[in-house]
Amino acid sequence: MQDLLRRYGPGLTLIMALMVAFWLLMLVIIPNMTLFEQSFRPYLPVTEVGGPRDTYSFNNYLKVFDGSIERSFLGFTFTIPVHVLTFWLTIWYSMVVTVMCFLLAYPLAYYMAKIVNPRSLPTLILLLFIPLWVSEVLRAFAWWIILAFRGPLNWLLLNLGLIEDPIRWTNMGYTGVVIGLVYTYVLFMLFPIYNAIQSLDTNQIEAAEDLGAPWWKIHWRIVLPHSKPGIASGSVMVFMLSAGSLLVPSILGSTTSQWFTQTINQWFNDALDWNTASAYAFLLLLLCTLFVSLAMWVFRVKLSDIAK
Repeated sequence: MQDLLRRYGPGLTLIMALMVAFWLLMLVIIPNMTLFEQSFRPYLPVTEVGGPRDTYSFNNYLKVFDGSIERSFLGFTFTIPVHVLTFWLTIWYSMVVTVMCFLLAYPLAYYMAKIVNPRSLPTLILLLFIPLWVSEVLRAFAWWIILAFRGPLNWLLLNLGLIEDPIRWTNMGYTGVVIGLVYTYVLFMLFPIYNAIQSLDTNQIEAAEDLGAPWWKIHWRIVLPHSKPGIASGSVMVFMLSAGSLLVPSILGSTTSQWFTQTINQWFNDALDWNTASAYAFLLLLLCTLFVSLAMWVFRVKLSDIAK
């Protein structure tokens, strides 16, 4: 705050603080508090709202355990609630998206930070940013066209002789969803890692090369530990954005894939039960936050590392 006062003066600093406070209060705190309060109340006709049946309970949250489905895993058959299965599949494939984004972003981030000509860097960054100028809906539909049964991807693979028959990519479970999410959120992994690697002293890498260290050990012992804050920040953003995505799973999902946000949307728009939808939304937020906290503890990442 003292830096802001010194740089912008008390008047402009007060205006910025009030704008941030207004944004947090009106667009974050009050809507979430309203949804949180509604999540404990039953879905009732308007005439019964405020009546004797309008009481607080955990019934909306317990609906996640309604309805069961049989699944097989490693030869074992078990029964699991449908919405619980949907939630864990959402968490699992969000992890897959996060890992794939890291595998794609890390080499490119290292190339941008330590190898590319500084004069070419602005052009490269511009090329990476251009897709963000297009609406997420249009990008998702573009991938739907690419992954179509007679789309460009199948045409290319057929002409290269890599496949004999067209593949129904959008009907292969969560394949289309994962591809779309990786494309949509990979930059949220790229730039935090790039910023972290850019601050690494190149002399450390050159010293390791002079001492005969192989390239993989240089990355394992020097680059990766130094870029840990960027990896942590990017992973949290990609995971939370993927788990909370609605457009991409709705457009690129198959008949056998269901994202948890789609379940929430069905409660909101199809069933018009905003109370249960609010409960599901807070379950997603709470459990994703707990999962991220557990992952940070396992990998020994502190909140200060993510905030860097």
